[in-house]
Amino acid sequence: FTAPAFAAEWSFYGSARIATFWTDVSEEIGPTGDSDLDLDHSLQGNSRIGANVKVSDNLVGRFEYGSGPNLRLLYGEYDFGGFKLLVGQTYVPVNIFISNQVYGGDAGLLNAGGVYNGRRATVQAKFGGLEVALVQPTTPAVDGFAGADTDVTIPMLQGKYVFKVAGLSLQLAGGYQTYKVVDAADNDEDINSYIAALGVTYNMGPLFLGANYWMGQNVGNMGMWNAGFSNAVYDAGDDKILDNDGYGFIIVAAFTLSDMLRFEAGYGSTSFDIDSAPEKDDTMSYYLQAQINLAKGVSIVPEIGRYAYGDSSSGADQGDSIYYGLKWQINF
Repeated sequence: FTAPAFAAEWSFYGSARIATFWTDVSEEIGPTGDSDLDLDHSLQGNSRIGANVKVSDNLVGRFEYGSGPNLRLLYGEYDFGGFKLLVGQTYVPVNIFISNQVYGGDAGLLNAGGVYNGRRATVQAKFGGLEVALVQPTTPAVDGFAGADTDVTIPMLQGKYVFKVAGLSLQLAGGYQTYKVVDAADNDEDINSYIAALGVTYNMGPLFLGANYWMGQNVGNMGMWNAGFSNAVYDAGDDKILDNDGYGFIIVAAFTLSDMLRFEAGYGSTSFDIDSAPEKDDTMSYYLQAQINLAKGVSIVPEIGRYAYGDSSSGADQGDSIYYGLKWQINF
């Protein structure tokens, strides 16, 4: 057996990131029923090493590993002229990155109003600013339903359109997923999820403004990252699925003072409402940071912020947390 030998160009890169943050949680979250202050000084999970690979003007690839170690990216992409075909694991279309919040492993407010479906196995086609994808589905168990099996008949469907002019960028993204949960008696229930999102950024010299808004149903079941409970639940009394409707948004403003110093502030919020639940499950977060570039590839980011988790869907106070510290980063 023989395999074709590609004379490829390999361009390696890496990023080492350390988080040094103190987090002060309220008594609702504290491990002993009291408020609690703890330090986290550790290697961030999104520290990485990888390479961009160029075989030809038409054929490229990439791989990237995180510090788990875990596979972050592994894909190949071919440019057919009229469109590009990507096969592998990468960021899927339902991802919109606007905030640079560093707490929580560079959370970027993605769990508090942002749009994040992560890196997934996908077959993806790109036509200019349009992306369409068949994405690996997620099939979590449903609260209250004694599921013995899950049945999936189609992949998750996702798409995004990106429009750019001057300093303005618009992103429209959406996704849909459906699967069945099946119990031991072969009874089944459909779990349908969808999300629609809009992201806008505008650069005006040293000033940056950005925002996104999304709305959807059962977005936790399709693997969206959220601080609040965002999954469907099963009501055994009425023998039906209770859908979880939600929305979220973030607003970010930044000002670049020089090549060495940039300030940024952001605010995000989510709200989830399960059918017949007495309360909505709300979360909000805000932060203020300074990005300090000490040298090429070397930076520190002091940041202070807060998460307020509001009431749960049952009406219980979920407390809040205040954090402060910094991220250390060297890219190589």
